[in-house]
Amino acid sequence: MNNVKEIKSEKLKEKYYEIAHPSGLKIMVYPKENYSSTFVIFGTKYGSIDTQFRLEGESEYTCVPEGIAHFLEHKLFESEELDAFERYAKTGASANAYTSFDRTCYLFSCSKNLEANLEILLDFVTHPYFTEATVEKEQGIIGQEIKMTRDEPAWELLFSLLRAMYKNHPVRIDIAGTVESISHITADLLYKCYNTFYNLSNMAFCVVGNVNPDDVVKVADKALKKQEPVKIERKFFEEPKEVNEEYTELKLPVASPLFALGFKEKVDTPERTNREITQSNIILDVVCGKTSSLYNEMLESGLINTSFDFEYFFGFGYAAAIFTGESDKARQVKEKITDRIKYLQQNGIEREDFERVRRKLYGRAIMAYNDVDEIANNMIASEFAGECVFDDIEILESITLEELNERLVKSIDTECCSLCVINPEGE
Repeated sequence: MNNVKEIKSEKLKEKYYEIAHPSGLKIMVYPKENYSSTFVIFGTKYGSIDTQFRLEGESEYTCVPEGIAHFLEHKLFESEELDAFERYAKTGASANAYTSFDRTCYLFSCSKNLEANLEILLDFVTHPYFTEATVEKEQGIIGQEIKMTRDEPAWELLFSLLRAMYKNHPVRIDIAGTVESISHITADLLYKCYNTFYNLSNMAFCVVGNVNPDDVVKVADKALKKQEPVKIERKFFEEPKEVNEEYTELKLPVASPLFALGFKEKVDTPERTNREITQSNIILDVVCGKTSSLYNEMLESGLINTSFDFEYFFGFGYAAAIFTGESDKARQVKEKITDRIKYLQQNGIEREDFERVRRKLYGRAIMAYNDVDEIANNMIASEFAGECVFDDIEILESITLEELNERLVKSIDTECCSLCVINPEGE
C-alpha cells in the first residue's frame, strides 16, 4: 500500500498502521491477532463547543444554535430508505454514536461481516439526508431527551458546576443544547455544519481487532471519494481567570446530597498536551486517589463514601480539576481538598507518593492495550490532539517529580474554584 506509515511501540511489542487515504481521510488500523471482535470508530473533530467557526478565507464567524452537533449526529443515521441501525441489524453489528464537547464519533463492534459493516459506516456518515420535515420531527424527539436529562442528577451536577466555573466558554452549555436553542436548527444549518466539519480532512477512521489493513483500505477505496481539505478556525473564547460563581445549590429527587468541586485552570493556549494531561492525572491521584492519606481520612470520618471520584477535565480552551461524590458536608470536603493542595504546593509531592501513583497509572495504561474499544477511543482522541496513542506509556516512563511539582503550582489556583451541591427535595 502507498502512503502507509507503520508506528511501533518497543515496550508493548505492538504496532498500528497509519494510512493517508487518497480521499483525504486518515485511516488507522491496529491489528490484534486472535481477538474475536473488532471495534471501529469514524470520528470528526466537532463537538458541542463548536458554536462559532469560520473556514479559511471567510471574514465572519458562523454562529449556530447550541446543541447542533448532537442534533446532526442523530440525523446522520437517517436516510431516504433504511436507517443505519436497520442496516446493522442485518449484519449483526452492535452500533452506537456519541457527541462530546470536542468530537462526534460513530462506532460499531462486530465478530463477523466486518467489510459489510465498514461499508455501512462509511456510507451513512458520508451521505447526509436532511429535510425541514425530518428536522422538525427530530426537534420534538431531542426536546424530550433534553427534558429527561434534567432528572439525571449526575448530568445536572456536572453542568451546574460548569456554569458556575465558566462565564463565556460554551463548555457551560449542555451538549444537547436547550429546547429553545434546537428550535432554531434548520436543514440548511445542518448542511453548513456538515460540509464544514465532516470534511474527510477533519476526520479519522480507526479499526482495532483481528483485521488486515488491506481489507480496510479496499472498502475505503470503494466507499470514499476524494475531497479537497478545509481549514477550520474555531473561536477561542476569552475567559476571566475567576469563576463565574463560587457556590450553587439546587434540589432534585436524590437519596443523598451530591457535590461537585471544580478548580478552574487558567489556559493561555487552546490545547493541552499529553504530557500536561498525564501530569495532572498524577497530581490528582496523589491529592486524593484511593491510596492517598486524604481519601482514607475523609472516608473513615464519613465525609465521603466510595462514590467519591475525580478527573482532569479539559478540551479546546478549558481545563479544570473536578472532584465529585456524595456528602452532607460538602463544604468540609472542599476545605480538606483545598488544604491538601495548598500543602503540596508549598512543600512538594513526596517522591514515594509520586512513584506509587506513577507505577499504578503505568500499569493501568499497559492494561488498556488489551481492550479494543479503549484503544480505538484513545487513538481517535490522540489523533485529534496531534499526538500518538503510544505517548502515554513513554510519558509515564520519563516524567519527573520536579516537573510535576512545577505543574501543581501552575495549574491549580485554590482561589478559583466552584462548589455545586444537589440536596434532596424537601430538605
